[in-house]
Order: sequence, then structure tokens, then C-alpha cells
Amino acid sequence: MTVDIGVILPTSTPDPSRPILGDVRAGARYAEEVGLDSVWSTDHLIASGPMLDSTVVLATAAAVTERITVGFNVMLLALRPVAWAAKQVNSLQLVSGNRLVLGIGTGNPAHGDIGWRAAGVEYAERGRLTDEALAVLPELIAGHSATLADGTEATLAPGSAVPPIFVAGSGARAHRRAARYGDGWATIAQSPDEVRANLDTINQLATELGRPALRATVVAPPLDDDLARAAEQLATYEQAGVERVILFPSGDWQRDYDRAATLKQAL
Repeated sequence: MTVDIGVILPTSTPDPSRPILGDVRAGARYAEEVGLDSVWSTDHLIASGPMLDSTVVLATAAAVTERITVGFNVMLLALRPVAWAAKQVNSLQLVSGNRLVLGIGTGNPAHGDIGWRAAGVEYAERGRLTDEALAVLPELIAGHSATLADGTEATLAPGSAVPPIFVAGSGARAHRRAARYGDGWATIAQSPDEVRANLDTINQLATELGRPALRATVVAPPLDDDLARAAEQLATYEQAGVERVILFPSGDWQRDYDRAATLKQAL
């Protein structure tokens, strides 16, 4: 089985009542030591619980590891000027030795709009701004000349290899965004059947655009507590087109990383 298993670093939690703010260095090193494939940081300016800055988190994780993939899950691209986001991404690529994966999304509505307003971004415009940014982001990351939405021509130096980009979201607009700009697609907690149905829609759009088929990343898949059963479920996810799962830690991130590593060995 080829499904990669990654974990969220101890910098945030889906449960605001149980914030997880652990040692990023220790978490990244431990994930690599136990053989996991990737470590990830979430991204919000102001969230419903404490959350560290994703770029700082991933730079820290890259600095204390050698092999493991580091990734945004997901960068809220519209919160930043696109040239600045591209600079952050290509700098992370360079300092990590090309170990970055870039997830892009428009944000979980559960966190509200305060972070967007604080950044001076209209919440209702985040989808449009994300599309405009994705249209030029790869060229900017690579160090090529790109024309921004306002007509500004910009070239970043140095450029870097463009990381794999997956686009998150389950609505029709997110499907179109993934088909047009993504190397992959991401969703949260969907079943294998739901993943397959969404991928069918996305890949039909991708075919119409002359782009290759996408595979999926599933965040927080509903896996059984029994490891043997969970491994069987991952096989079903792989058959549905999943290339990667990302698991959230609970309050004891080391215990959860150990479980994720044991699950990987069971595959």
C-alpha cells in the first residue's frame, strides 16, 4: 500500500476547548524518527483556538529534520499578498531542500471572519482572491516574471522548485479550483465513497481543461481504533484515489504519533 501518513504538528487543534501547543522541534524530530511521511501546520491569523504562524512552524520543522515532508494544511493564500506568499513558499523550499507540499484553501467558516477583517481582506472575496493568486503563484515561486491582478509585473529572486500544490474544499467552486490549479485535492473526514465521488467530478473537469487526473489528501479520516481494521480502511481509501492522510493529534501528540507510526507499519 502506498498511502502516505502525515500528522499535524502540535500547534493547533480542531477542538478549541483543548488547545495543543507543544514543542514543534520535538514533534517534527519525533515524527521523522518513528518513520512518518510528513508533518503539517494549519494556518489562520485569528482562529477559534490558539494557533502558531504556519510559516514559522514549517521553517522550524524543516530546520530540525532531514527527510520528512513539511506541508501547509492549508495556507490561506488570500490572507497574504500573493508575492509575499510566494516568497514564503520558495524560501521554505530552499531551506528545506525541496521537501515542501503546499495545501491551499479558503478557510474553515467555523473560525469566523475576524482574522480576515484584521488582515484587511473582505471575507466574501476570499474565493476570488484565491483564484487570482493561484493563477500566478507557480510563476512567482519559480522566479519567473508574473503579472499580478492589478497589472504589477513582479519577479522574485531567488526562485525555487514549485512544490506540489493541493487545493482543499468540497464545493463546486473548490472543485473547479482544484481541477484548474491543483496537483491534488484535499478534504476533511470524508468516507472513501465520498472521496471517490468528489474526485470523479474534479477529474472530469480536469480532463476538460487538458490537465492530468488528481489524487486526494484526506485530513482526519474516520479510522477505526483497531489498527488492523484501520489498515483495511486505508486500503479502501487508496482504491478511492487517496494518496495521503493527515491525522490530528489529541492532547498527547507523542502517543498519537506512535499510533500513526504503528498504523504505517501495519500497511
